[in-house]
Amino acid sequence: MHCQRNFALLLTLTASVLSAAAFTPSPARAQEAFAEDFWGSLEWRNVGPPRGGRSIAVAGSDTRPFEYFMGTTGGGLWKTSDGGQNWEPVTDGQMNSSSIGAVQVCESDPDIVYMGTGETQIRGNIQQGDGAYKSTDGGETWAHVGLRETQNIARIRIHPDDCDVAWAAAFGKHSAENPERGVFKTTDGGETWRKVLYKSDKAGAVDISVDATNPDVIYAAVWEAWRRSWGMSSGGEDSGLWKSTDGGESWTDITGNVGLADGPVGKIGVAVSPANPDRVWALIEHEPDGGVWRSDDAGATWERVNEERKLRQRAFYYTRVYADPNDEDVMYALNTGLYRSRDGGETFPGGIRVPHGDNHDLWIAPSDSDRMVNGNDGGANVSFNGGDTWTDQDYSTAQFYRVITTEHTPYHICGGQQDNSTACIPVRGWNQMAARGPGMRAWYYAVGGCESGYVAPNPVDLDVFYAGCYGGALSRFDMATGATRAVNVWPENPMGQSSEDLVERVQWTFPIVFSHHDPDVLYTGTQKVWKTTTEGQSWEQLSPDLTRADPMTIGPSGGPITKDQTGVETYATVFAIAPSYHDADVIWAGSDDGLVHVTRDGGLNWADVTPPDAPDFVRINTIEASPTTPGKAYISGIRYLVDDDRSPYVWRTDDYGQTWTSIIRGLPADDFMRATREDPRRPGLLYAASERTVYVSFDDGGQWQPLSLNLPVVQVSDLVVEENDLVIATHGRSFWVLEDIGPLRQMTEEVAAAGAWLFEPTDPVRGIDQGARFQYYLAEDAESVTFEILDAGGEVVRTYEGVASDEEEEEEDDPIARFFGGGGGGRRGPIHSAGTCAIRRGPTSMGGSCGRRGPWVRRRCRAPTPSA
Repeated sequence: MHCQRNFALLLTLTASVLSAAAFTPSPARAQEAFAEDFWGSLEWRNVGPPRGGRSIAVAGSDTRPFEYFMGTTGGGLWKTSDGGQNWEPVTDGQMNSSSIGAVQVCESDPDIVYMGTGETQIRGNIQQGDGAYKSTDGGETWAHVGLRETQNIARIRIHPDDCDVAWAAAFGKHSAENPERGVFKTTDGGETWRKVLYKSDKAGAVDISVDATNPDVIYAAVWEAWRRSWGMSSGGEDSGLWKSTDGGESWTDITGNVGLADGPVGKIGVAVSPANPDRVWALIEHEPDGGVWRSDDAGATWERVNEERKLRQRAFYYTRVYADPNDEDVMYALNTGLYRSRDGGETFPGGIRVPHGDNHDLWIAPSDSDRMVNGNDGGANVSFNGGDTWTDQDYSTAQFYRVITTEHTPYHICGGQQDNSTACIPVRGWNQMAARGPGMRAWYYAVGGCESGYVAPNPVDLDVFYAGCYGGALSRFDMATGATRAVNVWPENPMGQSSEDLVERVQWTFPIVFSHHDPDVLYTGTQKVWKTTTEGQSWEQLSPDLTRADPMTIGPSGGPITKDQTGVETYATVFAIAPSYHDADVIWAGSDDGLVHVTRDGGLNWADVTPPDAPDFVRINTIEASPTTPGKAYISGIRYLVDDDRSPYVWRTDDYGQTWTSIIRGLPADDFMRATREDPRRPGLLYAASERTVYVSFDDGGQWQPLSLNLPVVQVSDLVVEENDLVIATHGRSFWVLEDIGPLRQMTEEVAAAGAWLFEPTDPVRGIDQGARFQYYLAEDAESVTFEILDAGGEVVRTYEGVASDEEEEEEDDPIARFFGGGGGGRRGPIHSAGTCAIRRGPTSMGGSCGRRGPWVRRRCRAPTPSA
């Protein structure tokens, strides 16, 4: 039988001298921001899993054979100095975007590295950048060097002999026209940039290839494309292939030289051979002439040498070619696989086996064709034998769409990882299972579904999980037996179909949510809300179509050359479902095209309660039904793929949606929110997940302030409050947890005004935690701090003293107590009995309870049974 983590407290908290106060109701006026010092002892901890996520930019150095860079699409730039065995992030705390689209090392001085931000493989979950960065010390430190308004940079190429000269291929904004597109050039190391190739406000540069024997000769590809919430487009009259013979100062359109038939040109990848500069390859999206084209006279004339679909499927997502630096007949084409030709591009007899599919970038050492680094949807991997073997991808750059916690003790954190499986990992403990894990041996496990969506753990039977996958796939998985059963609402594969043609429209990431009142009730969404009470064997329709379904947004996606309809583009769907914690008949629903509905009678009637100031097509990304107050809810909307609108949209209602209040004070104007959650133990204490960080509000959204602490800049795709922790999913750095958030829950004006404060501690778990954790605040530095443990009768049973000069002492063999706060910390001591604890600093004393019949008050529950 499983044990549950929801149980009554064993002993009432003891009174204290300066009590770590219970919650005080939020004031009606906006609360001024509190200083971070009050909770500065808290730290975000990366939980994992240590599994790589998408990389579309890699680079290496010819003179440093063990040094490589990996640009991730959500986790910043990473570096290895041991040939790919170990990777470390090198841009944390130094940049304002976590999405890296381009990186290049200068050949004449490998300490100089240029980096461009933003994504140009324009899938539906793209992240935008903020220009170019440069390092002059091998990636240790970084400086922003302009091009901020280009937003997305696809390539950076550096002059082989002059590190001050570089070219950047700027795609521009995803969902809006803008003039900061094309090829930009710097001759002063990035201090200034000039736009040297520009076609139009709707077409940007996506590839650059520089002749290694004569860097005045440059080829560039320009691509007309866009991505919006409901679809994408690849190709148009402004796409084309260009050439410069004067270092990029002037350009000639050579698209006509290729000899393509009439019709629009799409994405182009281009590469000039270092072994023979007259040989140039172009991989071109076009119908009917798409494929690999080769020129043997420096672009004057061309011949199509290969038209295999495997090289040009989903052209917008791939379309990149690379020339071997030492053999003019060897070249590579990247797509779902990594393909090599040894006969000038005419045949690609088989793919090179890589650790992960969906290949986006390749760097080959100029002096050694067998040494290379490859970037794909699992990260980066290094080879020293021409791709026969590769290094692993066991680093925490996973991209998760949602975060869900289980009922285990300690709880597990679950989600669907982009281009991988679902994954659940314990927040801590479960060390006996660690040997089962891959890579860094962290134990995690898949629970059905696939890369794209929600996980819904059964709240009673901890072996059972429901999980989503693109195409409307929904599975029921039993960890005890390994049995998986499809429980889709509608048995139809929507791949290749337009939204308007589908009976049930299901988004790439669709909600799967249990009722808070009945563990047999599970909800999910198409363009309607559905309910099952039979574990998915049958479904009951609870609502009509709750979307706008504007004809403009539900037609074909992709084109004008290659359609792309994989589920990301399915639009006009219910994107968020939030059952009430207080009334089983109250259910909230929000659509990806901007509508909010609520039912108060279990689905018989639905009211449109969309905030009147909500802009058209704002995606209702998350609805939070208040866990503390009936009738209250919070909604978070995003609109960055509509007119490049990066504004934050967060609303609160206290009356079931009859009225709404915008609650965005303190939020940056360009940092949009993906989720807002209320702390279940303190009404009005809110946490928000943004495109760059986490925010906190102590007054129900009246005022927000950052809760970044040590968290790197990263997209926080979702968050949840679980027990005493704040848990987040990131889209690029796996899962993180902020443990023991008591200082946030207990923060009041009284605490802010006090000279010293001891926060009520959290009970540790026997067999999991090493001891109790004590957090305190001192308004001023102290020479010494004395911490006393008192028994139930008020007698001191243990004393710890910290002085300003103390260093961390060696760990003792006994269980420990940990201290976090100004003036103290680092002291360790043995287990103690229930009672009170106090800190003394001169005449000032802080007190609070520090145990409930001993600190080891909770038993641990078993894990789900691994399948055979």
